[in-house]
This record gives sequence, C-alpha cells and structure tokens, in this order.
Amino acid sequence: MSTPTPPPERQSAYPHAAQPAPPTPAAAPVDPTVVYPAAQPPPVQPPTAQPAFTAAPPPAARATGPSVDGGRYWAGVAATALVTALIGLVGVLIVDQILDIDLVVRDLFGTQSTGAAYVVGGVLAAILAGALLQLLVLSTPKPRAFFGWILFLATLTAALLPLTWTDVLESAIASGLINALIGIAIWSLLTGVLSRTLRPGTTVD
Repeated sequence: MSTPTPPPERQSAYPHAAQPAPPTPAAAPVDPTVVYPAAQPPPVQPPTAQPAFTAAPPPAARATGPSVDGGRYWAGVAATALVTALIGLVGVLIVDQILDIDLVVRDLFGTQSTGAAYVVGGVLAAILAGALLQLLVLSTPKPRAFFGWILFLATLTAALLPLTWTDVLESAIASGLINALIGIAIWSLLTGVLSRTLRPGTTVD
C-alpha cells in the first residue's frame, strides 16, 4: 500500500513583489537652548587685476662723444691754479722763513724770488694739467687712468729733481715735499672738477 505524497508548497502568485523599505531613523531632537552656527557662504575670490600693457620707454639718448662744460671746467682749473699758488707761498713761508731752510728752486721765469717762482710754476702746472685732462677726455678711451699715471709720474719727478740740484739733503727734501704737495693738489682737484663738469649722458673711466 503506497504512502500518499504531500502536496507541493503553494508558491506566491507575485514572485517579484517589492520588499518593504527599511525604517527611516528618527531625526535627533533639536535643543532650543543651543545656538547653532549659521552656514557660511564660500568666500568669494576677488578677480585678479591684469597688469595693463605699457610700452617700454625709449632708451635715453647718449652723447655721441665725451663732452665737458668748458666754462665751468676752466673756472675749476683757475681755482686749482689759485690753490697751487697758495700751497707754494705757504710752503716757502714755513720752510724758508720759519724753519730757516733754503729751498732749491730753478727760477726759469726770472722772478728773482723763491715765493714768486713757486707761484708762477704752480699756476702754469695747473693750467697745463687742465689742458691735458681735457685733451685726454676728448681723445682717449680711459682719460682718468691716463691722467692719473701722467700726474703720478710728473709729481714723482718734481719731488726727486731737487736731489739732483744740490748736495744739501735737507734743502732738497723740503723742496721736493712742496713740489709733491702741489702735484697732488692738481691731481685731486682736477679729477673732481672733471666729474662735476661732464655734460649729461657723458661718462668717462
């Protein structure tokens, strides 16, 4: 005798029925005593200013050649000559009159006076040096360097020459010292005059 087979389980008529949505969590309660910060808007970046296009200025016009303000330059040369004359007079006054040391001077202009010989020699030396410096500025690429070397050698020669004119060492040294002071004064003053009398746009080395 056979055992009865149980009936199959009844399948749902809607196999694809939607499943129920999960429950939404409840919002947290708002405490009225707490002040919540308001939402801040994002910062606004200011627009970057674009530089305006500007044309480059034209290069400054340079002088075509070294140029010197002649009037002011030669006024400076005259002032330099006056300084050298005073150096000669003060040197003679101190060495010859106060220290009683005989100076050795070659009076080429027949002045018959040691002081006058220094005055005339100093003035002529300043004028010749001024003319030489202006000539170097107009004709050579490095006038300051050439002028410095020429004045250095000329001053050294003037300081050593008295040693060949006398055997009295004291007189030779005193005369050479005055000559050196005159040469140094001419050198320093004329280079300063040149710096102040160059025209705009002119440069010299």
